[in-house]
Amino acid sequence: MLLDVSGLCSFADYFVICSGESQRQLGAIYDEVEKSLKNEGIQPYRQEGSSDSGWLLLDYGSVIVHIFGAEEREFYDLDGFWREAKTVVNIQ
Repeated sequence: MLLDVSGLCSFADYFVICSGESQRQLGAIYDEVEKSLKNEGIQPYRQEGSSDSGWLLLDYGSVIVHIFGAEEREFYDLDGFWREAKTVVNIQ
């Protein structure tokens, strides 16, 4: 899911929120996002979390990527918390 949060918060313009089914899949998503953007010359400002915690974060300034396990995504409910944000893309 890609949310446009630009009118709702001061620290980012977009949130990417995605889920994985296992620690291995969470790590693979994280690695691929980081690798693909690095190939474009884009480095994250911060990186948080680990695949075993169920929540990984890549902060690219105006875009923040959240990678959740299924339980963690439901628990933190960023989709609901930022429900006033405009949904740019939603892939199920």
